[in-house]
Amino acid sequence: MNALKDDEATTIGVYGMGGVGKTTMVKYVGEQAQKSRLFNQVIMAVVSQNPDLMKIQETFAELLGFKLEEKTEIGRAIKLKEKIMRGTGILIILDDIWKRIDSSSIGIPSHKELQRCNSKVLLTTRKLSVCRSMDCHPNIHLNILSEEDSWSLFVKEARKSFDKSSNLYDVARKVARECAGLPIALIAVARALQEEDLDGWKEAARRLKESQPPILEDEGDVFKCIKLSYDYLKSDDSKSCFLLCCLFPEDYDIPIEYLFKYGFGKGMFQDSNLLEARATTYLVVKALKDSSLLLDARDDRYVRMHDVIRDMAILISLSEGQRFLVKAGCELKNWPQIDAHKGYYGISLMENKICKLPQELVCPNLHILLLQHNASLNEIPKSFLQSQNELRVLDLSDTGISLLPQSISFLTNLQALYLDYCWNIIDISES
Repeated sequence: MNALKDDEATTIGVYGMGGVGKTTMVKYVGEQAQKSRLFNQVIMAVVSQNPDLMKIQETFAELLGFKLEEKTEIGRAIKLKEKIMRGTGILIILDDIWKRIDSSSIGIPSHKELQRCNSKVLLTTRKLSVCRSMDCHPNIHLNILSEEDSWSLFVKEARKSFDKSSNLYDVARKVARECAGLPIALIAVARALQEEDLDGWKEAARRLKESQPPILEDEGDVFKCIKLSYDYLKSDDSKSCFLLCCLFPEDYDIPIEYLFKYGFGKGMFQDSNLLEARATTYLVVKALKDSSLLLDARDDRYVRMHDVIRDMAILISLSEGQRFLVKAGCELKNWPQIDAHKGYYGISLMENKICKLPQELVCPNLHILLLQHNASLNEIPKSFLQSQNELRVLDLSDTGISLLPQSISFLTNLQALYLDYCWNIIDISES
């Protein structure tokens, strides 16, 4: 808050490792700054690893109460900048920046212009080097929690009173220490163990202690905690739904209806009809949010997955024998190199700019293939699908295809084919 009161500071950086609570902190700071009337408005957008400038511009415009009619990034940036300059006392939060971006290309005014309209930029990133490249001053390091602060958060989220004289107290302290001061891990583990008895807590402590994460350094602590929370989910449907969420782009508002459609296609919700399966999907999503494995999104039809938990979910899928290739929303123009020997269970290339597919996709264990929202994709080669005997879910929605290849007849296990918004489709009866 002191940095926000400094007249000389216009761009403030907050950096720290993934899962340490940067987003939570800047949201809280923004709320407090507006309540104390330090700023008249607070607007926030997520940047992420693959920035979509037009989406960021649209988010800011919506929060400022106007609509961008311009078609180009430059035109929209000019309009957004004009709107910010006409206002006064706006705090602009850019969350989760991975590399330097030119803030003027979004429509954010320069240092002197921000001073003139009493506005500031607050950004979060994992790297100090990004803060420096964005000319931030000051740069604020958000460290992991102390042991006592970790314990306080853990107790709050576990919703238990741990009597110091009980056996459970010592075990719970050990479990909390294994979370390495990371709020995202502390919350997930505490909520996972809320209903466990002493033996359950002892088993959790043992698992965390003996866990051998597939990644090194700091993220290993996060992985073992998220994996424990995943293991303690009550149903296989909850686990499957959680893993489905990592197939969507980073920081994406995931439609719960899609989780229902893909889940039903891949064989979840056994012995349920469509209405029951849809209702179960919403209950599963609620359970995952209660476990802190998923987050609220823009309204109750959507859900979000924290980028750190998404990374862990992809690793968990591998440990569960369901290797995923996820390059969703990565601005890909070409089909990526795919190693057939890796035995992918799911491939997600949605929300890209791919215009050409390989002649044949050799992934005999593939169950889920998501290619939707590749608007430039106009043709599927004749032999593309002939090796996909196990495929159960295929999404080609919002592509430019007009015909399905004859090789679709090889998909003898296909349960769900989605062609929404494929306006060029002529006839699928022959396929």
